[in-house]
Amino acid sequence: MSRLSQLKLALTPRQSDALFDVPLFYSMLCLIGVGFVMVTSASMPVAERLFNNPYHISIRHGVFLGMGLFLFWATTSAPMTWWKRCNPYLLLLGLGLLVLVLLVGREVNGSKRWIPVGPVGVQAAELAKLFFFSYIAGYLVRKKEEVQENLKGFAKPIAVFAVYAFLILMQPDLGTVVVMFVTTVGLLFLAGAKLWQFFALILTGVFLVVLLIIFEPYRMARVVGFLEPWDDPFGKGYQLVQSLMAYGQGGWFGQGLGNSVQKLQYLPEAHNDFIFAVIAEELGFIGVVSIILLLGCLVFRALLIGQKALKHDKEYEGYFALAIGIWFAFQTMVNIGASAGILPTKGLTLPFVSYGGSSLLVMVVAAGVLQRVDFETKMSTKQATSRGNKR
Repeated sequence: MSRLSQLKLALTPRQSDALFDVPLFYSMLCLIGVGFVMVTSASMPVAERLFNNPYHISIRHGVFLGMGLFLFWATTSAPMTWWKRCNPYLLLLGLGLLVLVLLVGREVNGSKRWIPVGPVGVQAAELAKLFFFSYIAGYLVRKKEEVQENLKGFAKPIAVFAVYAFLILMQPDLGTVVVMFVTTVGLLFLAGAKLWQFFALILTGVFLVVLLIIFEPYRMARVVGFLEPWDDPFGKGYQLVQSLMAYGQGGWFGQGLGNSVQKLQYLPEAHNDFIFAVIAEELGFIGVVSIILLLGCLVFRALLIGQKALKHDKEYEGYFALAIGIWFAFQTMVNIGASAGILPTKGLTLPFVSYGGSSLLVMVVAAGVLQRVDFETKMSTKQATSRGNKR
């Protein structure tokens, strides 16, 4: 090897020596960048109609991105001991926000999900979701033996979840409840809960979700529309039919950026819940696969960070990272599945891509938590190695 090559190698930091998770960081930046471009493209027709400015929604999204980058920096700077210490207070704050939104929340399309704060609305369920995952991680550290050995330890976090779920269903928002349920069950399983408890909880959850769908007409209409969208293409199945048409028109390489037909006020929520359909139409199969790979990388790194933290006896940090990984994975699956006609519509955003201020900000904070967990794990490993070398 030449001296020049050796010098370049010495000056180039290896990924293992980096103080942050490089693939996670770049995956997040790529998703945010693609999201900004696609939100701009998908929202121009509706922004022109509603606000007489085709860039109105894009500008708002850009403001949220700026706020998100600041929050990302702040979160990566905050030690994980802060999250651990503030666990019960954050849980109560989330509970208070869920009650507050029912009292003073702004109603949009029949749902009270946003607390008005000046010109913007804060989606209480998004913050409550993150705070609840932090609580579950802390609980598993404090009561790990109880969770593994008896039903009482398993039932306590489910009781807290039930309170949160009831308040969120009052908005109503079944999608968020399902995400929280799946993440909670996943964490309890990883913490060593008994298999019969695990399967009993899954069956109970599925039974309750089915009941909620059967006894709520609009949810039942969504399921019927999902199963047979072409039976009523201008009624119950309208949104899914338009989404499937967008997928069908995309082909291998898409119609080209900005050339979507379905976003021209045919496809409702084109810049929000159904942005993946616009991506499929404009960027084609190649664009779809690229986004899925980026999201897959994000989830894989989150789970890997959690696993490494647990391996180095950082249980709270490990469980919190695993919760975020499960959350990102399941929400991605539901969003893409709904737009592709694989799952019923649930109204969940695509992580880091869809328009939605509260969702974007909370997910950026969650990504900041992952980076902080990775940083502290690497620091503890280096300190242990240096102490071993001194000996």
